[in-house]
Amino acid sequence: MRITPFRWIATGFRYLWSALDTGRRIILNLLLLLILISIVIGMFSGGPRKLEEKTALILDFKGTLVEQHTGNARDALLAEAQGAGAKKSTQLRDILSVLDNAAKDPKISSAVLLLDDMGGSGLAMLREVGAALDRFKASGKTVIAWGSHFDQRQYFLASHANEIYLHPMGNVMITGFGGYRNYYRDALDKVGVTVNLLKVGTYKSFAEPYIANGPSPAASEAEAFLYNAMWKTYTDNVEQSRKLAAGSINAGIDQLPELMKAAGDDAAKMAINMKLVDGLKTRDELREHMYKFAPRDAHNKSFRQIGFDDYLALQKPKLFGDAVGVIVAEGEISEGKAPAGSIGGLSTSSLIRKAREDDSVKALVLRVNSPGGSAFGSELIRRELELTRKAGKPVVISMGNVAASGGYWVSMSSDEVIADEATITGSIGVFAILPTAEKAIDKLGIHTAGTTTTWLAEPYNPLRPLNPKFAELVQSSINHIYSDFTGKAAAARKTTPEKIDEVAQGRVWTGTQAKERGLIDRTGSYNDALLTAAKRAKLSDYRISYVEPEMSRVDKLFELLGAQTAKILHDQFKVALVPTGIAPAAAQQIANDFSWLNEVNKGSNGYTALTHCLCTAP
Repeated sequence: MRITPFRWIATGFRYLWSALDTGRRIILNLLLLLILISIVIGMFSGGPRKLEEKTALILDFKGTLVEQHTGNARDALLAEAQGAGAKKSTQLRDILSVLDNAAKDPKISSAVLLLDDMGGSGLAMLREVGAALDRFKASGKTVIAWGSHFDQRQYFLASHANEIYLHPMGNVMITGFGGYRNYYRDALDKVGVTVNLLKVGTYKSFAEPYIANGPSPAASEAEAFLYNAMWKTYTDNVEQSRKLAAGSINAGIDQLPELMKAAGDDAAKMAINMKLVDGLKTRDELREHMYKFAPRDAHNKSFRQIGFDDYLALQKPKLFGDAVGVIVAEGEISEGKAPAGSIGGLSTSSLIRKAREDDSVKALVLRVNSPGGSAFGSELIRRELELTRKAGKPVVISMGNVAASGGYWVSMSSDEVIADEATITGSIGVFAILPTAEKAIDKLGIHTAGTTTTWLAEPYNPLRPLNPKFAELVQSSINHIYSDFTGKAAAARKTTPEKIDEVAQGRVWTGTQAKERGLIDRTGSYNDALLTAAKRAKLSDYRISYVEPEMSRVDKLFELLGAQTAKILHDQFKVALVPTGIAPAAAQQIANDFSWLNEVNKGSNGYTALTHCLCTAP
């Protein structure tokens, strides 16, 4: 029998296919076996140990405090598998749930606040956690705070404890608000890049770093007004919590060199002298001190305790019945779909629609923590809220650290807007930024030319000078969007566009200042927003339902397996500017600034109308 080359190829393909199929089945079987083992371990491990009397709750917040974890289960898994370089976060809702339930739990007698691993957080969120700590103390329980050191954010929370202890080699760094940013006008001129800014709003300073060598007088005025108000809120809160004399923190900062010398150049002793801490203790000394509040536990060779994550796992939220739905709008606003922890015009609108169509959800709270972004994406979200109200479901806005520009836009269709005193809000203004590099390519000897039937065929080419006709069109569009913004704000606040314009122009305000200017209804907490929504829906017995994107099957699998099963390679990002001698952190900031400039106009319209403020929670 003659064997042709084609039969050889066919036979080889069959063997290859058989090998691939066998390999696939082996991999899937191993994966299934791993899942079964995980389930069995979970069933027989018994879960968290049963709580005993006089148990201390360990509040060891990890990473940044956020409204919502970023990304999906796969992202979290891969991040955790990176080890020390992974970004971690703790959700505000989890902290509030743990503290409020522990306050009512007779088995919990005290709490230990360990903040060394806590990262960034805005003042509004810190105030939420501080208030929860106060509620815990009001139930008759003790909070002990300890740190190897305290930065400004960590100390704010520590100040709400009954007792604060610092490591003998530690320090307390309370520095104030504000800072410096980079300005690139001269640098861009040197490389031949022109940044064209089209805007409405005297105080709209987001793009100033690209068109100037320093802040405008209007930007400096607005920032000083904002930061001074927030700093007063911070110092007032800390001084009241620690029972310090009014103005003592500012006085201490002014006299810091003298106070340091008086303490023998010992920063920890200086913290005691300033009454910022109650004593100095090492970790083992803290453990001995805790025996006053919780008995010895032979199991962990320490005082009787339960960790934050373990106690959170014990919470059993209601799954059925009438609900107040909560949707988190955190991060910059884009037009399309975005994962959890960020805002997409389409994806967030879809969640609002899902809540509206859910018969068990009787009212909706939109928790906003956003500096803004796309005007179009913001309007998609606002419109869905408007439809939700028309459907008869109350909508309450709860503003977090920042709800400015686009973050304010999405808040303009609600029954009530509630912000924290330290929330950064307002920034009602619009801009577009169009960089061109015709001078840069001219230096390189590169030229662009071509033929078009009309000037609109390619109105914006970043390698050519900005077409004045196109600039005029964009400015007209920006003017219209600003008019739409102020008009919708006026309708929402039951006033006139002219009065809104007086407090708009891109200027940011604290929650207290915004209330004084009629931009919000009242100052209050996240819990106040939940209670208000329930009251408006006439609910007495209800549950809180977080409306979030549904996980795919792959995400559910990753969440089930856990981070221990992941093995990945992590290539650390290296900024090209580092070899020049610029510090890595500064180089990273420069890279981020130019990356944003590069990405801003990738839409199909040739430009993006932005309602964004150059503001972050200090």
